[in-house]
Amino acid sequence: MAPPPIASAPPSDSVILDMREAFRRNDRARLAALLPQARGHALEPWAAYWELKARLEEASPLEVQDFVARYPNTYQEDRLRNDWLLVSGKRRDWAAFDAHYPQFRMRDDREVRCYAVASAIYQGRAVAPEAAEQVRTDWFAQRDLDDGCLLAAGALHQAGQLPYQDLWKKARLAIEANRPTLARAAVELDAPDVGAEVAQIQSSPIRYLTARLPVVTRKRQELVTLALIKLATADPDQAAAQMEGRWASQLSPEERNWVWGVIGKSAALKLHEGAAGHFAKITRHHDLSDDLLAWKVRAALRQGQWRAVQDAVQAMSDEARRDPAWTYWLARAQLAQARSDLDRTQARQLLEGIAGFGGFYEKLAQEELGRPITAPPAPPPLTQVERDWARRHIGLNRGLLAIALGLRSEGVREWNYWTNLHSPGGKPDRELYAAADLACQHQVWDRCINTSERTKGFIDFAQRFPMPHRDAVVRQSQAIGLDPAYVYGLIRQESRFIMDARSHVGASGLMQIMPATARWTARKIGLEGFTPGQINDRDTNILIGTSYLKLALDEFRGSMPLAAAAYNAGPGRPRNWRNGPVLEGAIWAENIPFGETRDYVKKVLSNTTDYAAYLTGQPQSLKSRLGTVGPAPVDEPVLTKDLP
Repeated sequence: MAPPPIASAPPSDSVILDMREAFRRNDRARLAALLPQARGHALEPWAAYWELKARLEEASPLEVQDFVARYPNTYQEDRLRNDWLLVSGKRRDWAAFDAHYPQFRMRDDREVRCYAVASAIYQGRAVAPEAAEQVRTDWFAQRDLDDGCLLAAGALHQAGQLPYQDLWKKARLAIEANRPTLARAAVELDAPDVGAEVAQIQSSPIRYLTARLPVVTRKRQELVTLALIKLATADPDQAAAQMEGRWASQLSPEERNWVWGVIGKSAALKLHEGAAGHFAKITRHHDLSDDLLAWKVRAALRQGQWRAVQDAVQAMSDEARRDPAWTYWLARAQLAQARSDLDRTQARQLLEGIAGFGGFYEKLAQEELGRPITAPPAPPPLTQVERDWARRHIGLNRGLLAIALGLRSEGVREWNYWTNLHSPGGKPDRELYAAADLACQHQVWDRCINTSERTKGFIDFAQRFPMPHRDAVVRQSQAIGLDPAYVYGLIRQESRFIMDARSHVGASGLMQIMPATARWTARKIGLEGFTPGQINDRDTNILIGTSYLKLALDEFRGSMPLAAAAYNAGPGRPRNWRNGPVLEGAIWAENIPFGETRDYVKKVLSNTTDYAAYLTGQPQSLKSRLGTVGPAPVDEPVLTKDLP
């Protein structure tokens, strides 16, 4: 009798890892050779995606169709469709584009959305006003030049659906963001003959301004506006002098208002006390972008100018005004100016609309209404059916497997697809709750937290504010006199409890410590034999991170917002940022010039308050943790002069 056939061994994880490395190297031959060995592996869709993506420019439409047929309803199918839509758009192959676009589920690619509008215009189809507005929004938000949105903007302009004012407005935004290539491309949609002048403006705006004859044409006015904006980003005082000495009378009211807005923003970023005065020269707030209005609010808050705060917020777009930050400050401005019970009632209604268990401003609104911050009641527990749904979900499990194999980027994208992008509006709350629970059970804390944060109808504090390594964190924090809630609030923001997290600047581990800072702190606390390779060791990372945080907290005399800013941006910057008037902590935090640090400080302090409520079971105050921030007393010694 013949022996029974030997069952083939299941595909090895190493094949998948080898293919990911080959994809990074763009080794197409290696990808093609390995793909047959990946058949049957749970991550086969990724293997097939890498192989086809690497040669997509040369692939045939039939190969793309075969792929989407082989892996239907997967993240990889929709992402490859996204990639193919980009290829088709660049080729101006609108028939191929239109064949796939209706099936594109995620709709998360800005350039693809722009190509869809361009396709319609070039094939003679009408473009709905909301689609044109979406292109405008996407194009204005773009920081790097891409083909799709530039093409769509040009097509809309030619079709009369994007006025020339928007082209120059995009150029203004690009010049302010130091994106001269983007600015020139926008200008050339309206005036191809003056594009070269944008390069001159970028090189030396003051030379351009001093060499100009009086303005006599619309295009010349726009170019002078760009030059003044560029000058303002580097030297707001010089730009203000140019406006007052020569140019204000030669610009339109809208152009003047925009330039004064940029001058005010630039001064506010430098924490100049004259910023509010620059903003006061604006005659019509609706001429400004939401970003410029936001900086007017910040400058006015520093000066206690509540009327200016109110005027700026009320001039924002509907979308911007829905941001809890601006709702909160509008309410505070109305309360500060209230003359009747009706005024106070209207302000309280604004606060009621955002108060709750959410983020920084939701908590401040809660306290403004006289309600202490407590942990919300837990939702009804998951049923076994709900747990089983998540446990058996192929896509969620594929995401967790990828993360477990070290393919974190792929795993996170797969996970986010199934929890947020696969269906319009994302998953319902109970499915999100079950998915977050699955991630928690696998100790994939970032997906646990991020998925739990998507639930809208309830909050599970145990999911949103997990406490991995509790014994080690609490023991070390208490040993050196730190509030464990503060440490947990910082770790949650730094790494989401990912042990091997590494930032783009080289910070590592739970507490995201830079190698140089780690070496300095190790010497400071007498940690013998420390080597940079120990940063990712859990206990060493916690020891060094908490020790540095305690040194920063002591240096800033117990100010949590200042110490958090020092942890993120280094101590030198908050030492400068605290100069000026004494401010309530929330106003100081909102005026931090670095967007990343501004967001970081608010989130760390908000997290800290939540962890304290959860750890103690007692009502908490975010305002008390923020305190006030002002200049250091002249006789206050620097405790650690070399604090890095």
